[in-house]
Amino acid sequence: MKKTLSTLLLAVATVFVLGSCSKKLRPLHGDNVKVEPQMLEVVAGQVPAKIHVTFPAKWFPKKAVLTITPVLRYNGGEKVGASYTFQGEKVYGNDPVVSYTHGANATLSFSAPYVPQMAKSKLLLTFGLKGSNKPIADLEIAQGVIATEMLATAQVAKVALAPDSFQRIIKESYDASILFQIQQADIRRSELKKDDVQDWKGLVQQAKQADNQTVSVEVQAYASPDGGQKLNEKLSEQRERNTTKMLKKEFNKQRMSDIAIDAHYTAQDWEGFKTLVEQSDLQDKELVLRVLSMYSDPEQREREIRNISAAFSQLADEILPKLRRSRLIANIQITGKSDQEIKEFLDKAPKELTLEEMLYAATLVQGKEQQENVYQLISKLHAKDYRAFNNIGTLLYERGALDQAQVYFEAAKNRQNNPYSNINLGLIALSKGDLAQAATLIGAGSSVPEAAPALGLLYLKQGQYAKAVAAYGKTISNNAAVAQLLNSDYGRALSTINALPQPDATSFLIKAIVGARTNDSTLALSSLKKAISMDSKIAHLVSGNLEFAKFAGTPEFAQLLSSTSTH
Repeated sequence: MKKTLSTLLLAVATVFVLGSCSKKLRPLHGDNVKVEPQMLEVVAGQVPAKIHVTFPAKWFPKKAVLTITPVLRYNGGEKVGASYTFQGEKVYGNDPVVSYTHGANATLSFSAPYVPQMAKSKLLLTFGLKGSNKPIADLEIAQGVIATEMLATAQVAKVALAPDSFQRIIKESYDASILFQIQQADIRRSELKKDDVQDWKGLVQQAKQADNQTVSVEVQAYASPDGGQKLNEKLSEQRERNTTKMLKKEFNKQRMSDIAIDAHYTAQDWEGFKTLVEQSDLQDKELVLRVLSMYSDPEQREREIRNISAAFSQLADEILPKLRRSRLIANIQITGKSDQEIKEFLDKAPKELTLEEMLYAATLVQGKEQQENVYQLISKLHAKDYRAFNNIGTLLYERGALDQAQVYFEAAKNRQNNPYSNINLGLIALSKGDLAQAATLIGAGSSVPEAAPALGLLYLKQGQYAKAVAAYGKTISNNAAVAQLLNSDYGRALSTINALPQPDATSFLIKAIVGARTNDSTLALSSLKKAISMDSKIAHLVSGNLEFAKFAGTPEFAQLLSSTSTH
């Protein structure tokens, strides 16, 4: 943000350079120093500045050695930057030389980790002249630090809750196959006695008798691709008819005559043929598959495949017999416990619930304390599962107990390296300023939805605001709005804040900064008023905040602060 502090930069501060060759004292003026940015601002948790110094012509004594040190002073402390030493033309040394006749330009770099007290601070240049014990006055070059970046915090980021896999309606499908001899449709007794067919019939009967299950049956009959289209169509139809008749007879014996059978047939099972070839170790497998892809006409396909004599012999022995079949399909639907039933079991007999039902039950209870109690119970009954430990950590995180939350996230990760706990530990690392560790952990949790906003916050804290905005995408949060604000996407930041379902005091403070940066005094002051009414501590953040420097001398701003101070 480019603003001019004319009163600051035009102020004359006198620096007495007392070199042995000086015949008179000469001041170094404030307009000989330019600070970039003119208003210091937190970027990636640091307060950086480039300080451009112009040494005027005939100012720097030829035998002088001058050291300049940037210092940021604030209530209770100071941060001292790197010192820069310059020498006159007649000094023997290795420091940059300043010409007496022409002067020189120099750039000093300064950076310090931000602390909240720096919001009200002064950036000074301090001077030391070699060989002189006489103090030289400091030169004030900037006031205050804009700390808007710090409004985005890991503490309000969305943590990742490990989900349950509870399904009230579970759909399962079971298959068995009855095989036929070549060009035959009769069902052999040996096929009915096969284990897979007997097991299939048992599953159907069990589902039919269960109170919480329903079952439906399909028959799909096929013929292998060898043989003519008409022959195969007639053959597959007969197989379907015989299979359906057999099933109805079996169901009648088991008193399941009301089970409907949905029957179909396919004349030439080319799809099944392709699947079996792909799964085989057929010598000319790729050649056969190429024929299938090149020709769509069934008769031409058959001719071309038969021409591959060695392959066709193997096909006839290993592949085609598996395609002469009727496929039996049992579609079973299992209905689980209702929400009310789960609640009742949770109160009276929690051990009767499955792990997934218990995890789901935690989402049904009212209040965070009760929810934590359920997760604590799960952690004891199912101590090897990571999810309850992770989810206890999320509840602790949300109430600000980050150290305790970290213990549970690590306990979850020790049980199973999972993306949810990685994301949450990444947020913990962000809250501690460990950006490298945060990047590793967030990367390891990239598969979960919460990864995007966590990555957005990481980029924001790295000072990469455009990347942060891209990572946040359509996320609606204060942190996302801060990223957009710092990226100068003011309209988008305002839209994000307006879309928040429950805006808080920080939301309105962000909105006020948007107003200030876009010269909308009505938006800025009304939003500030709302922010302070929601949290009186905001008034302290606003007083002296350079984001609102243009309003500092106005009666409206003064009235706003004075009226809130009486609450």
